[in-house]
Amino acid sequence: MSESLLDTIFARRSIRRYTEEPVDEKSIEKLLKAAMAAPSASNRKPWHFVVVTEREALDGLAEAHPYGKMLFEAPLCIAVCGDVTESEGYWVQDCSAATENLLLAATALGLGAVWLGGYPRDQRVAAIRERLQLPDHITPLNLISIGHPGEEKQPRTQYDEARVHRQRW
Repeated sequence: MSESLLDTIFARRSIRRYTEEPVDEKSIEKLLKAAMAAPSASNRKPWHFVVVTEREALDGLAEAHPYGKMLFEAPLCIAVCGDVTESEGYWVQDCSAATENLLLAATALGLGAVWLGGYPRDQRVAAIRERLQLPDHITPLNLISIGHPGEEKQPRTQYDEARVHRQRW
């Protein structure tokens, strides 16, 4: 593994404050390409992404999600959604892998981002579904708030030797 990849992994932090600078379309496309490079069970790729950049829609999502107040200042939100008919048993894992790729790509591009959980909270799923007008077979896993960082956090690892077990518990 290259040290630059490790540096990106350790630098990935939850960023909740952003500047007013918009995220350009080239960066948005890179984020989506990275997300879709994730592995998926049987290569089913159940993911769908809703890109939100309009202020009224961002504010609506901020109101809909109990922990999404940073969306009031974020210039971009990407909703990571799964087609439950495409991969009923593994869509959550597949979309989570896509989400982590997206978060790491944001860090690599110098952007800040934070994962706002949707599924399995029925109330959050319903609120996001309504705001984004999702069809019934598409379930929002999360919202990713993204922007140019308005705060700085130091790289870190959360390695904890007590959580490592070898050969058996």
